[in-house]
Formats: sequence, C-alpha cells, structure tokens
Amino acid sequence: MEILVCARRVPDTSENEIALNSAGNDIERDELVYSINEPDNYAVEEALQIVARVGGSVTVVTVGSEDDEEILRREMAMGASHGVLLSDDAFIGSDGRGIAAILKSFVAKGNYDLILTGVQAEDGAAQVGGMLAAMLDYPFASLVNSIEVLDARKLKIGREIEGGNREINEIDLPCVLSIQTGINEPRYVGMRGIRAVASVPIPTHAASDLGLDPGTVGDAGAKVKRVDYFVPVLGKGAEMLSGSREENIDKLVELMAAKGGLN
Repeated sequence: MEILVCARRVPDTSENEIALNSAGNDIERDELVYSINEPDNYAVEEALQIVARVGGSVTVVTVGSEDDEEILRREMAMGASHGVLLSDDAFIGSDGRGIAAILKSFVAKGNYDLILTGVQAEDGAAQVGGMLAAMLDYPFASLVNSIEVLDARKLKIGREIEGGNREINEIDLPCVLSIQTGINEPRYVGMRGIRAVASVPIPTHAASDLGLDPGTVGDAGAKVKRVDYFVPVLGKGAEMLSGSREENIDKLVELMAAKGGLN
C-alpha cells in the first residue's frame, strides 16, 4: 500500500512563550522553536504500522520553506521511505483551501492508495483533510482512531464521536483520513536515526512543477484572511483550590451546593 502523509511544522507550544506581533494579526514568530505538528506524528506512525502489516511505502509531504525539511527528515528517521517539500514564494499566505489545492496537485502526480493527515494543525484548524478529499473526490473520514485493512480496496475504520462513543465504518480506497491523537504510540526518534537521513536529498516541487497557477494559491488566491488576534480578557470569579485531592473534592462540593450547582 502506498501511503501519503501530509505533515506540518508548527510552533512548539511547550518550548515557547507565545506573544502577539505589533500588528495584532499573528503571533510573533521570529524567535519561536518549531517541531512536527503532534497529530501528524500519529498519522505517520499509523502509516508505518499499516505498511509493516501489508507492505508498501510511506511518503511524507509538507508545504513550506527549506526550514520545513527538518520535520521531513525527522519522519524519515522515524521510518518513512520518502520526504517531499512543496515550496514556492507563490505559496506564502495560503489559506486552508490553498494548502489543500497545493497538496491536491501533488497527489494527482502520484499513485497513492491512502492519504493521511493529522486531525488538525496545532496552529490552525481542522480544514485541510476534508478540503483535500473534496478536491480529489475521495471518500473522507475525520477523528479516525483505528484502521484495519480489509483488502486492496477497502478499510474498516473507527471514529471518535460525541459522548466517548465510537463509530465503525467501511471506506473505499483511495481515501483521505484525518487521524486522531491516541490512535497509537509514536515511536521514539533518536539522534542516530536523524543523522542517518541528514544528507538524504529532499525533492522540492514549485508551483510550475505541480502545474499550479500561482494566482490560485498564496495571498493572491486566499479566500480567508486573518485580520485579528487577541488574548481573551481574564474573567472574574475564578477561585483556585489548594490542599489534598480529598480536601479539594469536599470544597468543590460545598461551592457547587452554595451556587445551586447540585440541584
């Protein structure tokens, strides 16, 4: 099975103090530490486990700049067969639809049985997977937390739905799936593995290589533009409880009773 995983490089929130830029329309990015989008890491691990069971290869693709090669090499050290960078000045400022259009053009030049994305980008929204599926006219499922290969044309998948329940479906290949975190335990990537792929060439495709009109992506083609970021105003009335778990439970019950929350 030939599997493509769409990955993204995002600010590592555990390593950064996030602040707004002077214009108030983005975060300040100059000094940020970046890493692989965590949900995408689960998607790569799932792809590797599928290939281990049924054979095939895993390709990881990202839309970005030379800096984004970092995550491709990390996922190759994890076990992915190939990494591909889609990079062009025309891609800068792409909205979710633009990113999906760029990926769609790349997919159209390949022969992939299954396309995986993370459930969402940590610095964005859960848009690209569904948009990519629509552009390709492929079946799509989100919040996928289990995958079983039935045969060369069909998968059985589990999806997380409201109330902690699961929904089981069969889905035809080729398809696009957005992978939920927790579907597996991503394997550890050591420095030895990263060094082993440090000099492996990463193919780079620009708009012309993909047959894309630059005016349909990037800032020029964006239908959605971010105009404002803000930090929510801190509300009043919060009370922090201190003490043991048992003491805090008793205090919480008393507070809820006093405010009518136990009626």
